[in-house]
Amino acid sequence: MNRLANKTCLVTAAGQGIGRAAALAMHEEGARVFATDINEQALSDLATKGLQTFVLNVRDPASIQAAVQNTGPLDVLFNCAGFVEHGTILDCDEEAWAFSLDLNVTAMYRMIRAFLPSMLENGGGSIINVSSVGGYLASDVIGGYSVSKAAVI
Repeated sequence: MNRLANKTCLVTAAGQGIGRAAALAMHEEGARVFATDINEQALSDLATKGLQTFVLNVRDPASIQAAVQNTGPLDVLFNCAGFVEHGTILDCDEEAWAFSLDLNVTAMYRMIRAFLPSMLENGGGSIINVSSVGGYLASDVIGGYSVSKAAVI
């Protein structure tokens, strides 16, 4: 216990699923956790558990810069935001393809570029980019998603 005592962590997509579980686990390990999501309502009960919450759109550079100002330097950046576009590659039009790559890949790049400088100034930290087995074992029913998660790997 307390393996993350005195550490500051930010988790994207903390409103549900893996992001929520990670944010709660980090909090239980003693970290100061910023639980973020694009859906403010999904974060509401996390604040009552002692996590700091705010809305973050990882596709918006201005929202990311506001997050940098809000949190200060991090010890852990947990990039979890993502989207599964269902359908074959033939079902995935260019708009869906671009959205999947932007949210599942480029958003991680944006977050790392924003938070890494202060992490380096403070002697390091951990960046965790959530991918998927779908990035290794492509599926014909999640074509665009598989490609984007392979890019994360």
